[in-house]
Amino acid sequence: MLELLIFVGALLLLMAIGLPVVVAIGITSFVALGVTSATGLSVELMSLRMVQTLNNYTLLAIPLFILAANIMNSGSTTTRIFDFATALVGFTKGGLGHANVVASSLFATMSGTAVADAAGLGSVEIKAMKERGYDLGYSAGITATSSVIGPILPPSIALVVYGWLANVSIGALFMAGLVPGVLMALMLMGLTVLLAVTNRVTMPAPIPFSGSEVVRTGRRAILPLMMPLIIVGGIWSGFFSPTEAGAVASLYAVILGGLIYRDLGLLDLYRAFRRTLMFSAAILLIIAVSSFYGWLLVRIGIPQALAGQVAGLEVSTLVLLLGFALFFLLIGCFMSVIESILIFTPIVVPAALAAGLDPLHFGIVMVITLSVGVVTPPFGTVLFLMVGITRLRYGQVVMSVLPFLVPIFSTILILIAFPSLVTWLPARLGY
Repeated sequence: MLELLIFVGALLLLMAIGLPVVVAIGITSFVALGVTSATGLSVELMSLRMVQTLNNYTLLAIPLFILAANIMNSGSTTTRIFDFATALVGFTKGGLGHANVVASSLFATMSGTAVADAAGLGSVEIKAMKERGYDLGYSAGITATSSVIGPILPPSIALVVYGWLANVSIGALFMAGLVPGVLMALMLMGLTVLLAVTNRVTMPAPIPFSGSEVVRTGRRAILPLMMPLIIVGGIWSGFFSPTEAGAVASLYAVILGGLIYRDLGLLDLYRAFRRTLMFSAAILLIIAVSSFYGWLLVRIGIPQALAGQVAGLEVSTLVLLLGFALFFLLIGCFMSVIESILIFTPIVVPAALAAGLDPLHFGIVMVITLSVGVVTPPFGTVLFLMVGITRLRYGQVVMSVLPFLVPIFSTILILIAFPSLVTWLPARLGY
């Protein structure tokens, strides 16, 4: 498997010496053109393939959902959601910890990424928990790990990219992510209960429950909370496609902030568009270059050869999926979710299909395990965000996150052992 060694080994080596991912992928592709069985192919094919890849209607969903999240982050949406979550579950022991998870889950259905979740809600959640007397390490840990729910629930950018590459229905992937996302939230809340009951962490007395406060904050948050219902409901009913859902979400966010709440000015809108442009350009450039990389893989026959070898393994699908999960956990420590999906989906999905794994179930497990990388050293982006928000040292943030990896890993193991938790809802909804 000389070709596989060149494709993966050269890529990892170039990234290890500090080259940007997009440059590393491009150089690896050029090297592969010269020394593998792809020799003789025109170099111009790379530019043609990149342009052809970006001329894709499905990929338009990525900048649209990013824009919707940036606009929602610019106004008072995050505060409204967190206040409602606090009123809803703040009366329990460790109440703001539960509110943190609930708010992150709700905001995940608008943002689609872990970083947007942590950046949008992180400062609000940490400030509220600090004022209430919660341990700062605990606050950082629960805030960081609850952001992992972001890439699981719709409208997940990672699921859009996986669905496009693996030729899996994006609508089905969105529905498949609902149960795992809720399960992970419940597991994180379960650990909060355990820490509160055993007094392992300093937590203040819970705030009294107030039905009137739930109603008051619920009224303030009802319109933002309509966005996920519009996205999921519209896709499920067939009223619009996932790409059109991104456009509807962006328009809804503008109307909400600019016309109804009036906390979104022209300068805020400009900054939201600018952030969207910068982030989308980076993602789409990586997608364009990765498409040529993936095309070369198929041209040389690496996925097909790997699929044949995996199909010949005498192991159960459970053991095989566990092996894939461990591989993705390791990769996620060094690469972002989107980059990992772009590079490894063309390689591993044919092998997974040859082994009899469900592409829907495999995709959800792949995205969740890769997403853990945002809260694991050495390159966890959310860890660095928490350092900036809490002013704790990097090592302190890492130590505060470690206990919360237990419920996340437990969720992954449950999903691997019981595939129906992923496939049941899409099947019920006709996907």
